[in-house]
Amino acid sequence: MKGREEQSLRRRLAGIFFVWLAGCCLCACSGERRPPEDALLIGQAAEPRSLDPHVVTTTNDFRILAQMYEGLVRFQPGTLEVGPGLAERWTVDDGGRRFTFHLREGVRFHDGSVLDAEAVRFNFERLLDPDHPQADTGPFPMSFLFDRIETITTPDERTVVFTLSEPYGPFLSNLAYPSGFIVSPAAVREHGRRFGRHPSGTGPYRLRNWERRQWVELERFEGYRGAPARTPRVVFRALTDENARLTAMVAGELDILLEVPADIIGYFRERPGMAVAEATGPHLWFLILNTREPPFNDRRVRQAVNYAIDKESLVRDLLQDTAVVARGAFADAFAWARDPDLEPYPHDPDRARKLLEEAGAVGTRLHLLAPSSGSGMLEPLPMASAIQADLARVGLDVRIEVFEWNTFLARVNAGLTRPGEMAQMAWMTNDPDTLPSLTLSSTALPEAGGFNSGFFENVELDALLAAARRTTDLDARARYYRQADRLIHEEAPWAFVASWRQNAVHRVEVRGLQLEPSFLFDLAGVEKGARPRPGVSVWRGQLFEAVSLLALPTSTDLKASRRGGGGVHVPGADGSAHLKASNYGPKGAKGAWRVHGNNAGHLPPQQGLPIGWPFTQGVASLALGYRLLPPWGKRGVPPPEDHEEGRQ
Repeated sequence: MKGREEQSLRRRLAGIFFVWLAGCCLCACSGERRPPEDALLIGQAAEPRSLDPHVVTTTNDFRILAQMYEGLVRFQPGTLEVGPGLAERWTVDDGGRRFTFHLREGVRFHDGSVLDAEAVRFNFERLLDPDHPQADTGPFPMSFLFDRIETITTPDERTVVFTLSEPYGPFLSNLAYPSGFIVSPAAVREHGRRFGRHPSGTGPYRLRNWERRQWVELERFEGYRGAPARTPRVVFRALTDENARLTAMVAGELDILLEVPADIIGYFRERPGMAVAEATGPHLWFLILNTREPPFNDRRVRQAVNYAIDKESLVRDLLQDTAVVARGAFADAFAWARDPDLEPYPHDPDRARKLLEEAGAVGTRLHLLAPSSGSGMLEPLPMASAIQADLARVGLDVRIEVFEWNTFLARVNAGLTRPGEMAQMAWMTNDPDTLPSLTLSSTALPEAGGFNSGFFENVELDALLAAARRTTDLDARARYYRQADRLIHEEAPWAFVASWRQNAVHRVEVRGLQLEPSFLFDLAGVEKGARPRPGVSVWRGQLFEAVSLLALPTSTDLKASRRGGGGVHVPGADGSAHLKASNYGPKGAKGAWRVHGNNAGHLPPQQGLPIGWPFTQGVASLALGYRLLPPWGKRGVPPPEDHEEGRQ
């Protein structure tokens, strides 16, 4: 790194170091409960919505659930190929309509009940039968994955037979996904809708404690069917503020940090005692466009947005090459399924402007919905600013509305309505069928419980996806998906932006961590060695490094960019302070930020903060047990809909 980017990074790290020192003093005076010292401590962007694998939809939740539950089959290490799980073997016959699974013997759930064929049948009937006694413990948004199941029979205690309504190519892959994990029927019957707080699976870890808005603590399950987990306890810490997560990692409060920001990953690569794990996978970051209403009911406007966004610059300058430009709806990880001749939409502002003029859409005001953070969302606020500026250059007036992650999901999944014609989204999937079938099929509209939030409907696409699902022949499936890839690219129901290369930072004492293409990981084989205590010379060196870094001029621009422009500061929805730069647009570009979510407050326009504030807030709240508020903050007061918007 050189020039301004290097200075921005060094200032950011200086703030982290000084907050670490402040945090040491604060923690000494605090009586707050701390995570257990012998646990593997993992930092991620949000706490889970639930620990019931059948009711959640995000990778943030799935990572935790993958330690507690298992499916009939599982993804093999390092691949998306399916291998044995709770079923030791299976057969497929009747032209791909009948799947017979033979269960492992002697498997027990965390609550002591036995895994048998009836338990498996309970799980899928709970998902699919609206008259099932536990159907009211949902909703089950991913039940789409299993709606081809026609009957489930149990010839004996260890045999389960699924008969499908038609051959279904993705069936085994869907069973390996967290939505196919097997839960304890006894626990569901006992706890009902509270099962998500009292989970019971068959995995190597079970729930020990869930401190709301702080952490989920898992402990080794001594009755696990396989080799016991190497680490006795695992703690997933919910740190919604990006700067608080970085602070915790540098201060030694985390062993693993997930989804590290692009502008800081290079620092961790070079820092002694740290290591970076990376892996490619089927990830896609895109903008959902409301195709039901103007202006995006016109294909020319949708294509114009794709031409207007400078994706190469986003990937290179903002994401620091931690992602690649997306070609279309199928990620490169599904090379066998995507059209090899399809190229990304080029950055062509002139063509975009011409299409907008033809459609009469120049000057249209739009609202872009974005989360403050979230699983797989990369850099949502800086990316929103960059896209806002690119669209302004071709004549679209975009306002940005920011939501806390779970609030954002609820808003978007209900379907895009005005104001909110566009929304950021990212999916990590297990099969090329999953994303288009759940988000672009006319059978997956929000009113039907699906994720087609942009209301896109195309009869030809529906037919192609249905044909691909009805065959188990991989070559035949590939032919249908390649046609679908070209059609989706041409119709442009989304703005296709980037595919992420996932990463995680961990301490060198952590051994055995492997990121998977499925975006899950197995912590049972990970162990945490003893961490050496730093001597006086090390403490002195860190203090000297912090002082020398602060010799640079201070600035509130924590995320420098090469694209120039004005700044925006966004308060976090949980009361924390998010300090984000908006240096991506031309001076004078119009735009607005509105923040939504639990405990959200509005930030007066152009109000700055001392550079150390977000970091101090993050560590101090951990130490004192409550959130420190930014100088303007009002906790617990969501913004009224008619609140005046703050302009950039």
